[in-house]
Amino acid sequence: MDRYLSDAHVALRARVADFAREAVVPVARDLDANSTFLWDNYKTMGEMGLLGIPVPKEYGGQGLDYLSYILVVEEMAKYDASHAITISAHTTLGSGPILQFGTEEQKQRYLPYLASGQVLGGFGLTEPGAGSDSGGTRTRAVKVDGGYRISGSKIFITHAGVGEIFTVTAVTDPDKGSKGISSFVVTKPTVDPDRAKALGVGHRPDIGYMEGVRSGKKEDKMGWRSSDTRELILEDVFVPDGNLLGEEGRGFINFMKTLDAGRIGIAGLSLGLAEGAFETALRYVTQREQFGKKVWDFQQVQFRLADMATELQAARHLTYHAAWLKDAGRPYSREAAMAKLFASELAMKATLEAIQLMGGAGYSDEYPVERMARDAKVCEIGEGTSEIQRLVIARHLLREELEGAAA
Repeated sequence: MDRYLSDAHVALRARVADFAREAVVPVARDLDANSTFLWDNYKTMGEMGLLGIPVPKEYGGQGLDYLSYILVVEEMAKYDASHAITISAHTTLGSGPILQFGTEEQKQRYLPYLASGQVLGGFGLTEPGAGSDSGGTRTRAVKVDGGYRISGSKIFITHAGVGEIFTVTAVTDPDKGSKGISSFVVTKPTVDPDRAKALGVGHRPDIGYMEGVRSGKKEDKMGWRSSDTRELILEDVFVPDGNLLGEEGRGFINFMKTLDAGRIGIAGLSLGLAEGAFETALRYVTQREQFGKKVWDFQQVQFRLADMATELQAARHLTYHAAWLKDAGRPYSREAAMAKLFASELAMKATLEAIQLMGGAGYSDEYPVERMARDAKVCEIGEGTSEIQRLVIARHLLREELEGAAA
């Protein structure tokens, strides 16, 4: 990977690995079992600058490239996907739309809170009737004097409970279809102000909370269990004109651009999960004995691990290349979809393969691979299902073919 990684990239990855081994590994199993948000490590990740990696320094971030951010997510996911998605959702989906489409006033107002990790951010797109069909948004924003009145709900929203700053979509002109969807910045207090106060992060009333924004019941999920996921409810919320994010009617287009970037993040997370499962299984088979010899000595085991290593290298190239294209300011939508599709499906395959190689030990919670398998499944669903990724890729192929034929 020398083509992509500098010495600074390698040093950053090593720093994340040290933190994960010291602070994440000892608590990951219990946090998962109890579905408890990772408050203590969230604070430390903010102090380490991990929640603002690609945000410019003038807004309180680290000012690093997008590949640096992907490396952080990847490395964290080797040890625990819930920690990795906390970084990923906060950075790409919470801070990203404000950084990419916000006014200078919006950036100055919100990004320092987000990039420093003082509060958590989130992204409200999915609705009960608008999942893969994001153009089916039903949340309405009605223009009133000085702003908008927004009513509706968003589901499966990461940080909807613990977070305080969100970008959301709402229909401003129902006659224009997807071109009548706009985006807004809304705020609410965390559901756990006492915990936030004790830690000194996670709750900042000076943001200016909006009446009518609240979270629903916490989801009891198969995976990512120590990541906070809830419904985000908007009940006749007054949102001032200054919180319209981008131009009116551009919300759907802008959020699709946000998802392009987010897909690289999920690819990185998926890659980390697959790597973590592979490394766990490799260590196990080189130490475990069966029929009087190491499990590794069976040729079938060697072949299966060789296949996993080859697919991991392919996923690594796809993911790093997509991030490199984004950093270079070049089109990357197709490559992001390819990376997300391949890496997420590999994460599911590799984690199940690791369990199979480890037998009963892999199926128990003595080793992290059973948790990794549960965490991997949502990577094929969130930020665009595998089917949506294939549609995105196919549309790019058709467009390129038609453009080539016309040339």
